[in-house]
Amino acid sequence: MPTEGHTGRKIIYDEDGKPCRSCNTLLDFKFATGKITSRTTITENTGSEADNVEKQELIPGSKSYYKVEPPDVVELGNSSWNLLHSITATYPSKPSEQKKAEMKQFLTIFSHIYPCSWCASDFQKFIEQNAPRVDSREDLGRWMCEAHNSVNEKLGKEKFDCNFWSKRWKDGWDQN
Repeated sequence: MPTEGHTGRKIIYDEDGKPCRSCNTLLDFKFATGKITSRTTITENTGSEADNVEKQELIPGSKSYYKVEPPDVVELGNSSWNLLHSITATYPSKPSEQKKAEMKQFLTIFSHIYPCSWCASDFQKFIEQNAPRVDSREDLGRWMCEAHNSVNEKLGKEKFDCNFWSKRWKDGWDQN
């Protein structure tokens, strides 16, 4: 069983010892499962499968649905952060006690059902060490940005300036 994939990332295995489909990039998953046998057999398709739907076949009997692979760890992460930040952007400025409780419950549940078990565990640890700040949209927006930046840092990505979270996820980048 390989420990490192095509991309140089560590291969994540599930509790059954099989490569985790949603914890690895598609390329690394194919390498770990033997569908790609050599590190030099890298195809031109280095993006997510969804970015390459024009190269895909339609699902039998469909005129509009393409055969697309399940999301890999990158696509899943990007989609999840889009969802979480969008939810945050619509969170009330002055939430009721019920809304505060619901948001805390949602984040806890989300961290337990996330498809990438390693990512889920990491988010659970973040929540344990940094309780969600749900007293206002601004508090939650900054907390979510900090949570996202903790992941960005682990992935060697640039941190996002949390002073701009509202422009990025709520108000937009008005040029006026």
